[in-house]
Amino acid sequence: MSWILNIDTSLETATAMLAKDGMIMCSRENKNQKDHASFLEPAILSLVKEAGILLADLSAIAVVYGPGSYTGLRVGMASAKGLCYALNKPLILLNNLEILSIAAINETTADSSSLYCPMIDARRMEVYTAVYDEKLNVIIDPYALILEPGSYSDLLIKNSISFFGNGSDKWKTLCSHKNARFVSISNKDAAINQLSTQKLVQQSFTSIAYAEPLYIKEFYSTQNPSKTV
Repeated sequence: MSWILNIDTSLETATAMLAKDGMIMCSRENKNQKDHASFLEPAILSLVKEAGILLADLSAIAVVYGPGSYTGLRVGMASAKGLCYALNKPLILLNNLEILSIAAINETTADSSSLYCPMIDARRMEVYTAVYDEKLNVIIDPYALILEPGSYSDLLIKNSISFFGNGSDKWKTLCSHKNARFVSISNKDAAINQLSTQKLVQQSFTSIAYAEPLYIKEFYSTQNPSKTV
């Protein structure tokens, strides 16, 4: 019997889930992004109480480590690493772009020429993005992209590309290519659970000493460096 605690505080909606042997047993959700930090720990305690287990019964802890909100990523990572250290449990890192792509692949029909392009809003006309095929093989590695009318033009010539995620609306205003389609993701939680379960089976763990959020872009603070506290 395996229990996984899944944590996602990367975007607007935060989720904490308990999965048993690959099935989601219970979950908690918070839609106020400013409250993710105060939401997470009580949510986790509520989950284990509902499931009738102890934190020590967990087989692993999985966390969405990016890309996404800088603050949200740090909230999730800090909680996951702290629990792993205290409980001596393995840490699983989940890529947000892969999760979104799994959800899109599960919810659409694909062929050998279909590609999947998740987009996470990075403000203004910039997105965090990547491109995968229908088997989740990487076509373009994750990177930050400033959207322009000619973006993806080479790929769109020969491929049908599904665009999705909270950054895809910006691209929709610029793209009218016949091979572009825009997909709504309805079940991200299932994709998180699918990926974390797969990584547990593969024992694809990360040392908590070296685990860091996947920011993609360097973090810049607006605080005056000369100011003392």
